[in-house]
Amino acid sequence: MNFKSKLLFMMAILTVTSGYAQTDYTSKVPKFEFGQTLEEQENQLKTNSLIHRFDQSRRSLVKNRYRPYYHYINPEGKLNDPNGLCFWKGNWHLFYQAYPPEDPRQHWGHAVSNDLTHWRDLPYAIYPNPEQMVFSGSTFVEDDRVIAMYHGVSLGSMVAVSSDPLLLNWEKISGTAVIPHAKPGETLPYSVWDPNIWKEGDYYYSTTGGRIPEGPGGKEMRNNFLFRSSDLKNWEYLHPFVENDHYSLVGDDGSCPYFWPIGNKGKYILLYFSHMSGGKYLIGDYDKKRDKFVVTDGGDFNHGPVSRGGVHAPSACPDGKGGVIAIFNMNTAIPVGDGNYTELMTLPRLLTLDENDKLAMKPAGAIESLRGRKTAVPAMELPANKEIVVEEVSGDAIELDLTVNLQESTAFELNVLRSAQKEEYTRIVFYKDGGYPDREYSVSRPRYSAVTIDNLNSSVSGQVQARIPEVANVLVKENEPVKLQVFVDRSIVEVFVNDRQCIALRTYPQREDSKGISVKAHGSASRLERLDAWQMKNLYRKE
Repeated sequence: MNFKSKLLFMMAILTVTSGYAQTDYTSKVPKFEFGQTLEEQENQLKTNSLIHRFDQSRRSLVKNRYRPYYHYINPEGKLNDPNGLCFWKGNWHLFYQAYPPEDPRQHWGHAVSNDLTHWRDLPYAIYPNPEQMVFSGSTFVEDDRVIAMYHGVSLGSMVAVSSDPLLLNWEKISGTAVIPHAKPGETLPYSVWDPNIWKEGDYYYSTTGGRIPEGPGGKEMRNNFLFRSSDLKNWEYLHPFVENDHYSLVGDDGSCPYFWPIGNKGKYILLYFSHMSGGKYLIGDYDKKRDKFVVTDGGDFNHGPVSRGGVHAPSACPDGKGGVIAIFNMNTAIPVGDGNYTELMTLPRLLTLDENDKLAMKPAGAIESLRGRKTAVPAMELPANKEIVVEEVSGDAIELDLTVNLQESTAFELNVLRSAQKEEYTRIVFYKDGGYPDREYSVSRPRYSAVTIDNLNSSVSGQVQARIPEVANVLVKENEPVKLQVFVDRSIVEVFVNDRQCIALRTYPQREDSKGISVKAHGSASRLERLDAWQMKNLYRKE
């Protein structure tokens, strides 16, 4: 279901849920018990009917021209929120809301990777029953097991555990919710929605998403509610978790929360999804005496409408080195049907804090391993206000790595997925000092630069839904060259700037020749110091 449908559904279930009579919600999807050793599991997967079905499905979908080469996508049908990203026994595990064709209620889909780049499909992980559907949640890794805590539609917060090598067998620790919804006629001081789990000392903690009317004029704002347990089964409600949040917007909600330490100065980050404004984050201090997260900074992962091709929900986990790995699903901007799909995953991002405790981000994983044929474009002077087609580079599944010295130029433009006569193109622009003033300084107020992706002219198709560009602030220091790392993958464009900012947008060129690139300096001449381009390999060679 898309985010609007999901929000309406969420509002409905929060008012009625626990009053349902017990219903058998057993899934129609085949479910398997796997062995407890890696060798047993690998042998069983070789003949597993679901794995065979996924393989056949990927082969049948190869003709869809918008299906990505190196971004993860569900092997069959659509997907929604990523869930429970974690690292266990040498592998990264990605779970996500999947919709199996024979029973299109949300199950947790499952993929595994040893490098965050080459993903391998595994059978569905968590199935509905006793809950009606398996919605979003997170995982917490212990020495001997992985704990999943998620929203079970019709019941509340559920807990399941797994300890086998590939996390194929999951056992729910209770026959019902560990944090139930309100009973009919009952009013609770918290919402039961999209739980996140971690541990401090002898206690497990969980924060759930939601909103409360604490904004101006009683308008609703994001809130996350804190619970505590010593045994995973019995949970005590404490209070609203977040304090001093001046970064969320009126109308935001705190869905899909992920709360983790970040950096080496004791800071924490709370990632979450707002059905109004998309993926967001808060940075601050964890006051463990009061069990409060005190916000000191915040910002966005989505810099335009969340619908029509924008960034959706996060899943995140620590990388073990002070950083946080995050991945997001991306919404569609074309009608679904006839082999189309709704969403795909972004590339994983490594989130860190810079010397000023500002969030920085760059691609995570072994993306270099997907690079194929390389083209190195020689350095060149870019005359003012003249578009230059880079004839040496072409492709709709490419990586571009370029450095620009803007000199006196006010902006640098890069067009990708450009047709020969520019009937279609996706426009990326870096605006030097063109962003908002830095809110940290009240006197000099130095300005941020800005980066944008504009897909208004990306397709001549009348079916592509128009939306405003993605526009994000990015700090580039005086006289610092601008480094753009651009990933184009058929229907998605992701742009990383100086390892500090990332913007992403879906794009749907229809013409077969929409594979070129061009560059342009605005206002004054600038210099392209280097441009390296790689044709990217297809992760799904079986397709």
